Amino acid sequence: MRLIRPYGTRNGWDNGVSVATLGLSEAEREAVARLQRDVVEPSMTALVILQFTAEWCGPCKQLSPTLDKIAADYADKGVKLVRIDVDQEKVIAAQFRIQSIPTVYAFYQGQPVADITSYRTEGQLKRALDQLILQLGVKGEAAEQQAEIEPLIAMAEGVLADGEAERAVNIYRQIEEMAPADPAVIGGLARALLAAGQKDEARAVLDAAPAEIANHADVSRARAALEVTSAVPESDTSELDARIAANPDDLEARFELAGAKMATDRDAAADALLDIISRDREWNDGAARARLLQLIEAQGLEDPWARAQRRRLSALLFT
Repeated sequence: MRLIRPYGTRNGWDNGVSVATLGLSEAEREAVARLQRDVVEPSMTALVILQFTAEWCGPCKQLSPTLDKIAADYADKGVKLVRIDVDQEKVIAAQFRIQSIPTVYAFYQGQPVADITSYRTEGQLKRALDQLILQLGVKGEAAEQQAEIEPLIAMAEGVLADGEAERAVNIYRQIEEMAPADPAVIGGLARALLAAGQKDEARAVLDAAPAEIANHADVSRARAALEVTSAVPESDTSELDARIAANPDDLEARFELAGAKMATDRDAAADALLDIISRDREWNDGAARARLLQLIEAQGLEDPWARAQRRRLSALLFT
């Protein structure tokens, strides 16, 4: 990617694009105004991809669909695509000293910041844009929204950790109005509903989550928590205890005991599952390991208890 220094009028591009309009026709003055409106002003907050093109240009027609797709993919990251026909906007093409097309510049805060003409594939262009966005600190709508809701999510999580489930639900409901498709909001709301005893509502929230975030860590954690909460605890596990005492290798009894304890005693459930893994890690196609990982995920992967159980599991699997 070639970074470019601004050029144009004798005094440069101070305070944005400056095109002398003296002696221009009315149509040319309108073109200059469109450049200011469509490129310069949006570039004060967005990264504008400026493509110079023409109807007769074959390579331009080949590149345009790729740029259209990238602009759509990067819209929430603060990227905007603008095209200028060099035949219709000759004064603008001359101002930029366009000698061949397609020519593609990146514009930011009123200035051309990079020549990305040489990049023609989607992968090349996206890597160039990612680099520019990072270097220039471009903030799209998604980033701005994330910065706005992050402290609210932290507040809701703190309230939930303090045992005020209903209040956490109310906070998450308010955040949901701001960011209805955010996976952290969907997952947090579902977990708050579970803590408040509203299992059906939690399931409905997760079932309504957009397909593209179904496997996001926050949504997966909430689903794991739902499965753990859905486990029916047994008040009397004496029969299972007796079976295990009579036959320590009764892995089915240990698995049933873990299921009975999952919703009420995570330590006992984890111990029972780790006992199974220590005796036969592949028992029932790895069912004990899968159930333990589900229990860990439900707690949150960064939870101290969850980290401790992962260490216990790793010690069994890799020693």
